Amino acid sequence: MSRLAQPDAILQLVQAQGTMPPPYSPPSWVSYGAGEATLLTIVLFFVACGFIYAGKRLHMPLMIVRPGTTVAWLLIAIWSLAVCTLGVAWSVYGLRLKEAYPSFVEPRVRVHIFTIIDALVTFFAILYLTRRWGRKVSVHSAIIGTAVAWMIFEFPFDLIVMMRINPPIPSHTMVYRLLFFLPLFLVEFSTVSLLTLLPSVRVTAYAAYAVAGMFAVFAVWAAFGFAFPTEPLPLALNVISKILCFVAAIMLFVWRVDGEISESRV
Repeated sequence: MSRLAQPDAILQLVQAQGTMPPPYSPPSWVSYGAGEATLLTIVLFFVACGFIYAGKRLHMPLMIVRPGTTVAWLLIAIWSLAVCTLGVAWSVYGLRLKEAYPSFVEPRVRVHIFTIIDALVTFFAILYLTRRWGRKVSVHSAIIGTAVAWMIFEFPFDLIVMMRINPPIPSHTMVYRLLFFLPLFLVEFSTVSLLTLLPSVRVTAYAAYAVAGMFAVFAVWAAFGFAFPTEPLPLALNVISKILCFVAAIMLFVWRVDGEISESRV
């Protein structure tokens, strides 16, 4: 009997697999319409101009006041809690997304490989630029600087796509969007705050110009609806804007004191 039942079970399994819905893999966010895209383009253009203006006014590198030991450990604790909170929030969001869309599969994009390459180049560039500060400061600068580079891109990017995330959770859509993004914002701000722990950092005009360039690329991207980077043009704009944010982070460690460049040996 068991031998006769086995083919029937296999047949039922094949039939069940044949009736399964195809994978659901929509773009991660919905593009902007014509009027919205124009408004977003104008806003991003003015933000870019603001950073250019700031760079022109910044005649000398601006030193960041370093916190005391207690505040420094508090910043590290806040960052650690923010990362843990983000992990929990994203796990809850992922479970709810699978419940709402059982066949959902995250879309595959080619931008991740470019981000990894940019991060590696930035890490070793900062490691080299800060070598005169000693191994400990140099390694810390490379790690924090590389993480901050990503946050320079991620914060404005998240603000742009936050209200257009796709697919939306059917019930309590705004609550789940806030669950997704608010912990992410906390991680972004707390990561940038770690720059205050580094003696090797200065706010420079070149960093401001690089951020201005990133927003200018965002503005061009917005003119085309800020479309999901599956097509060549949005993909290229995504890659270029990320390169500029990593350049901005590197420029935080390139500054002059008494006519000498920061990476020069003393």
